[in-house]
Amino acid sequence: MSIINDPDEIVSLQEFYQYAKKNTPIETWDYIIGAADTETTFKKNRHSLDTYAFRPRVLRDVENIDTSVQLFDYNFLLPVFYAPIGSMQDFVKDGALNSTLSASDKKIFHMLSSTWSGGVDIIGKSVNYPKIYQLYIRGDENWVYEQISKAIDNGFVALCLTVDLDAYGRRERDLLKRYKTTSRKTATGPEYQMKFSWKDVRKIKNKFNIPIILKGIATEEDAKICVDEGIDVIYISNHGGRQLDYGFGGADLIQPISQVVKNKSKIFFDGGVCRGTDVVKAISLGADCIGIGRLQCYAAATNGREGLNKMIDILTHEILVCMRLLGVNCLRDLNSNYIKKDISISDPSLISSFPLIEEGY
Repeated sequence: MSIINDPDEIVSLQEFYQYAKKNTPIETWDYIIGAADTETTFKKNRHSLDTYAFRPRVLRDVENIDTSVQLFDYNFLLPVFYAPIGSMQDFVKDGALNSTLSASDKKIFHMLSSTWSGGVDIIGKSVNYPKIYQLYIRGDENWVYEQISKAIDNGFVALCLTVDLDAYGRRERDLLKRYKTTSRKTATGPEYQMKFSWKDVRKIKNKFNIPIILKGIATEEDAKICVDEGIDVIYISNHGGRQLDYGFGGADLIQPISQVVKNKSKIFFDGGVCRGTDVVKAISLGADCIGIGRLQCYAAATNGREGLNKMIDILTHEILVCMRLLGVNCLRDLNSNYIKKDISISDPSLISSFPLIEEGY
C-alpha cells in the first residue's frame, strides 16, 4: 500500500486515489466512485479505453511537443478540462472554486456545474480566465434565461446544457446508505428537465450570443441533429455511468460520432479517463478536448487547489511521454492511424487504471 502521508510527496496518479479514499467519509467516497444500477456502463467506460492499443512510429524528431488546443478563441495548454461536478463542496472546502483556480493556474478550463452551492458570481469574481457554465434545467423558460444571463455577466465564455438527466439514475451505493449529496438534497424542478427539448435548445441558441455545448450525446443520430442545429460542441458523455445503465463505453462512441460530425462541431469526451494515455487515445479517436471527472475529485479531496495542480502536472508528463513514444509532437497530428482496437488484459473496475494497487503498492 502507498506509504504517502503528505500529499506534497505524491508522484503517481494512483496516489490521489489512495489518499482521497483514506481521508474521505465512506458515504461521500461511495458517491464519488459509484454509478447507476449494476454499474455496467461505468465499467464499460474503462473497458472501452483499455481495449485500444497504440501503433507507435519511430525515428522522428520529438524533442519539442505541443499539447495546446484552441477553443472558443482561447488557447489552452492541454486538451483537458475539469468536468462539471455539482457535489464538489461535499468533499473539499470551497468546493468547485478549487477547480476554477487550478484551471487558471494550469491554463486549462473549468466547466462549472450549476448545482454548485457557491453560485456563478463567486466563480466569476475569482479569476479573469475563460470558464464554462454547465446548466441543469431546474425552472421555467424565464428561470433558464436568467441563469444564462447571469453566467454571461460573470464572464463565462460558453454554455453547456446537460441533456441526459430526464430522470435521476438509480445509484445504489447511495440508496443503500440512504445518502444524498448537498446538491441532491436541495434539487428542485426535475419536471423542467423532463420537458426540455430541441425546441428549447433552438430558443436559447437564437436568444444568446454564446457557444452552446450539449453534454450527454451518445448516438450518431443525435450527433447529426447537433450538426444540423449548429451546436458548437458535442459532448460525448454518459455521466460517468451514473445515469442509464447498460450503455456503451464512452470511448467506443468517439470515432463513429466524429465520422458523422466531420469537423462541423467540436467534440468533447469524458468517461473513465484516469491516465495521460487515456487522453491521447481519445484525441486519436477524434475528440478535441477531454473532461476529467473522478480523477478531479480524487485530487481535490487530497489537497484542494494544490492537489489539482499537482495532478495536472503528472497528467501532463504522462501525455508528453506517450506522445514522444508514439512519434507525435503535435496534437493535431494524432489520428486513428496511431490506435487500433485490441483486447483488454484486465477486468474493468474503478482501479483497473491503477493495477499496482492490487499488488500492494
